Amino acid sequence: MSEKLIKFTLPSFEQNELPTEAPSKARILVAEDDPVSRTLISSRLQKWGYNVVVTHDGAEAMAVLRGRDAPSVAILDWSMPGMDGLEICRRLREVEKRIYIILLTAHGSKEDMIEGLRAGADDYLVKPFHAEELQARILVGLRVMTLQGTLADRVHALEVAALNIGSSKLRIPL
Repeated sequence: MSEKLIKFTLPSFEQNELPTEAPSKARILVAEDDPVSRTLISSRLQKWGYNVVVTHDGAEAMAVLRGRDAPSVAILDWSMPGMDGLEICRRLREVEKRIYIILLTAHGSKEDMIEGLRAGADDYLVKPFHAEELQARILVGLRVMTLQGTLADRVHALEVAALNIGSSKLRIPL
């Protein structure tokens, strides 16, 4: 068994310690090239009630994230064949795609964390990690995405209102 497989652990929990339902059956992408880690993460997310989209490498993850119905949260491994997690972060931020990105990595130095966040990750989780920490970070990501969506809707409503006010001014006799 490789060292990478041994380091990833999920502690056991009592039934009442974690929520059993994911908020609104959110879709989450898991991009992990290691089959054992990928299975552990995706099965835990499914157990929590999330709809999980599983990819095996960076190119496959990028194809899913470019789609119209892309998940709002992505859990990306830093080191993957084809395209690494950092490159996915950079490309998504270049096109201003609204996806909350959690970068998973064995790279635990402050410099690596800074590099990951500067590349466009919203959060950074070092392996090994505890399942409850992953769930807490996912919940933060879902809250942020909900707030961003609400803000975008309100900005759009204000823009429409401003246009209506502007056209109303033209119809008022002076």
